[in-house]
Amino acid sequence: MSKPPRNFLILLSDEHDPRYTGCYGNSWIKTPNLDRLAARGTCFERAYTSSPICVPARSSLATGRHVHDIGYWDNAIAYEGRSTSWHHRLSNAGIRVESIGKLHFRREEDPTGFAVQHETMHIQDGVGLVWGAVRHPLPGSRGPSPIFEELGIGESAYNRYDMRIAERACEWLEAHRGDEAPWALFVGFVAPHMPLVVPEEYFSLYSNEAQRPFKLLPRDGALRHPWVERMARFWDHDAALGTDDRRRTARQSYLGLVTFLDAQLGKVLGAFDRLGLAENTTVLYSSDHGDNLGARGLWNKSTLYRESTGIPMIIAGPGIPAGARRQTHVGLIDVYPTALEATGLEPLPEERLLPGKSLIGLAQAPDDHQRIGFSEYHAVGADGAAYMLACGRYKYHHYVNYPPELFDLVDDPEETRNLAQSARYKGVLKEFEARLRSLLDPERVDARAKRDQQDLVIRFGGARNAWQRGNKGATPAPDRYLMA
Repeated sequence: MSKPPRNFLILLSDEHDPRYTGCYGNSWIKTPNLDRLAARGTCFERAYTSSPICVPARSSLATGRHVHDIGYWDNAIAYEGRSTSWHHRLSNAGIRVESIGKLHFRREEDPTGFAVQHETMHIQDGVGLVWGAVRHPLPGSRGPSPIFEELGIGESAYNRYDMRIAERACEWLEAHRGDEAPWALFVGFVAPHMPLVVPEEYFSLYSNEAQRPFKLLPRDGALRHPWVERMARFWDHDAALGTDDRRRTARQSYLGLVTFLDAQLGKVLGAFDRLGLAENTTVLYSSDHGDNLGARGLWNKSTLYRESTGIPMIIAGPGIPAGARRQTHVGLIDVYPTALEATGLEPLPEERLLPGKSLIGLAQAPDDHQRIGFSEYHAVGADGAAYMLACGRYKYHHYVNYPPELFDLVDDPEETRNLAQSARYKGVLKEFEARLRSLLDPERVDARAKRDQQDLVIRFGGARNAWQRGNKGATPAPDRYLMA
């Protein structure tokens, strides 16, 4: 008897901090569909993005390689097919690989490995956030942030786009329910990414939670790390909100968008179950990065703190333990080997050298407390590179030309006390820096990123011209969703 097909379905959101998910221990957020997915699969509780900004993170997810290895540094240097992706690999093996929704690569015409891209979103005009590549030297300020010009109750183009993505994914699954050959489908949602606008039915769920105090606010006397302070001065999103009422509205909208997202995921997962695909399909849910959501007076992403670098990672399917929770550090680099195993492909010799491991195998194995969580940042607002390593109970932040940070995640999971200045942790700091330098040369990588970005700036006519190029806020949804 022939072996049944093995399919791979990946559901990716944008800017979802996993702590706003029921299965990650939040008692009041409403995410019933993600919670059901976690109950029938495995939830990784220590998952981190490769980079806390969209394009580098998604390029790493595609290729299974670290950002410093592939050179997709920021939201203007986007994936275009130059490095082999898991989509290439599966397609070359004869597997149907298609996408629906946001990819955030360079442009649809590039050979990125997808046979078809449905309702796709890439960086705007194929150039993206060019002005964000002006980093050497970093200008003093970008000026007022526009990302909260839309805020609160309503229906945004992104909301309409996400609803169509869910609808199109259901249609796709229905059309391919009887396929004899294996397939892989990538479904990319944009919620809970700003604009922080959401229909009233979701917004109204969180009026009480929106009143919770924000942690570590500078106005209350908290001191920000100097690298973070420099970034905040460059593009001050909190100042754009301006009032506490607007800050609470922003938080309430984000929470509403998480539940709105869960509802769209529920449509897809409902169709998935109705069509009987669970017995031969691996399903993976994750996000490209998190969101600071007002902590430390910060909004959006781009920092190394847990709010920004932490991501959800939930996997379910044949052979994956149900209702399990794993403490092994995982990340977006693990998606590539997962796609291979999910579709029954043996890794090629060069793929065995990739830094990631299959999440299927990691879900089946005991916790590996020595596996490193890693993230890096070389993009908008940073005058020097930033690197994060997590291992065991500690999380280490290395900043080029700035002092480090160290947090004990057992005693201080909210990362409120920097231990790096204490003589007691001198040995821990030395060990983490040695591990970082065994992975890369922090200063050399920083210089290479800035050189590549400077080359881009020159191609756009120099810093003055580049400073005017690229979208000012979120990448626009496709034109047909801009009008209700």
